[in-house]
Amino acid sequence: MRIGQGIDAHKFRGGDHVVLGGVTIPFERGLAAHSDGDVLIHAICDALLGAAGLGDIGKHFPDSSQEFKGIDSRILLRRVGELIVKAGYGISNIDATVICERPRIAPHATLMCTRIAEDLNLAREQVSIKGTTTESMGFTGRAEGIAATAVALIENLPPR
Repeated sequence: MRIGQGIDAHKFRGGDHVVLGGVTIPFERGLAAHSDGDVLIHAICDALLGAAGLGDIGKHFPDSSQEFKGIDSRILLRRVGELIVKAGYGISNIDATVICERPRIAPHATLMCTRIAEDLNLAREQVSIKGTTTESMGFTGRAEGIAATAVALIENLPPR
């Protein structure tokens, strides 16, 4: 078994929604990013890639590439899932936390878990998403952006 940890953060910019865990949430601002800015999926990708010793999301999907400009992060997540299987691993579970004052995460967490589980061919209960605030401290507390952390446990797949 191997464990990986991921973290991502993006600052707010103009817009009318954020995308978190593959869910579009109406909001008065968007997130600045090369892709769709889904910090939750980006943190999960880094956790999975790190657990398998495959580097990080920037190595596989560089923000200098036009191929990934504006891309739906669920596409990246599916590709990471394929890399994990190709490396001989299966995903045991993912546990992630979104850190922001707003928008509220709890009303969307179940759908986020469902979408992530679908993209990685997992059972819904193998994915846990939570939200927390920083009690108005730091850049997330000042509502300057959103951050996410994730841990992923993977294990060797049996030989075929």
